[in-house]
Amino acid sequence: MKPKILHIDENHPLLVNQLHELGFENVEAYQTPKEELEQQIDQYEGIIIRSRFKLDKEFLQKAKKLKFIGRVGAGLENIDTDFAAKKNIQLFNAPEGNRNAVGEHALGMLLSLLNKLHTAHQEVCAGVWKREENRGFELDGKTIGIIGYGNMGKAFAKKLRGFDVKVLCYDTKPDVSDENAKQVSLAELQKHTDVLSLHTPITPETKNMLNAEFFEAFKKPFWFINTARGNSVVTEDLVVALKEEKILGAALDVLEYEKSSFENLFEGGNLPEAFAYLTNAKNVILSPHIAGWTQESKIKLAQTIVDKVKAFYA
Repeated sequence: MKPKILHIDENHPLLVNQLHELGFENVEAYQTPKEELEQQIDQYEGIIIRSRFKLDKEFLQKAKKLKFIGRVGAGLENIDTDFAAKKNIQLFNAPEGNRNAVGEHALGMLLSLLNKLHTAHQEVCAGVWKREENRGFELDGKTIGIIGYGNMGKAFAKKLRGFDVKVLCYDTKPDVSDENAKQVSLAELQKHTDVLSLHTPITPETKNMLNAEFFEAFKKPFWFINTARGNSVVTEDLVVALKEEKILGAALDVLEYEKSSFENLFEGGNLPEAFAYLTNAKNVILSPHIAGWTQESKIKLAQTIVDKVKAFYA
């Protein structure tokens, strides 16, 4: 009997096709409610998920045959990783698949922010021709601080190699320096940084990490980029820092108001006041959690999961 894999989210077709070639039976349940899947999950050796719902303890304890979970993305926050470990369920994620996309997106947002391309475009389209008001800043000569120097942080640093910049990184892991960034203490990074880019996963330590006290510790006003997780930032404190010009501008691909599936922004109701400010601020760029969302990364993410499943069974 072929081992069965449950696909909860739709991904690139190569994922299903190659797993089929490897001898797996694939069940595509992209619209099936979680409650219904919970009743049949004991049939499966593997689960492939992106973000449609949370694989919590209640769900996983019914998965009697489960050997692995493949998350087609970088983070694992929608999986009860502690319980999975207790059940000896192998977890595969795919930061290798979209790290390049994230690096390019972060650089694109930064250059647009510094050169005011987003506001200039809107003004020209509206028949407004302002040159002095749209005078920008050059990246050359600035110090870039990267918090979180894993797959995503390293990819962003690599993209900066063509600029005459100094790149510092802070990470809780020791000895992560490479040819593209020098590892320093958080205090050292906060002392020298002109541009801050966040590349951390969401953990109890990183949730709400960037708050008023954190921003105040920077010695110079700085630009801020977040392509990591929105709930690492206290948005109300970010807005205060923007108003006080402690933060010169922000490029945000993620927001703390996102639903856990990342597919929608709000559960419903009125927009928070802090978010309303961001949507009207000329020194803020927003994108809908698409930093790792390219045509190429869709293929790479799927292939990464296939390769890890293949290696696991080999």
